[in-house]
Amino acid sequence: MNVTIHYAFLPHTDADAALAFYRDALGFEVRNDVGYEGMRWITVGPAGQPGTSIVLHPPAADPGITDDERRTILELIAKGSYGAITLATDDLDGLFGKLQASGADVVQEPTEQPYGVRDCAFRDPTGNLIRVNELR
Repeated sequence: MNVTIHYAFLPHTDADAALAFYRDALGFEVRNDVGYEGMRWITVGPAGQPGTSIVLHPPAADPGITDDERRTILELIAKGSYGAITLATDDLDGLFGKLQASGADVVQEPTEQPYGVRDCAFRDPTGNLIRVNELR
């Protein structure tokens, strides 16, 4: 049995800003861009990895969520404590430089962690934490 990660979901509060970050700054492919009732779901993923994607979705779009829950979710997103993902690259310094030059919100410069990982961190335009590990 082979199990893979097919989709991960991260909220976006500005579809165009999210698209600029994931497509233009990170270099991901746009795999789908669907609008419905004034909302937008954008599926992106790394080139050469068609089986792994991130769905950037409107936050709290689930009709089963109460108004109070929706407000809480939006507050957590605004604080940058709702969504997160860890990516990996064989050129951490190169990717860091590219993201920094794009104006991405730097959280942590490339750092050798005490637990044996060298990584950096950014926030996407919504505030989701994007950690990037260096592949060794």
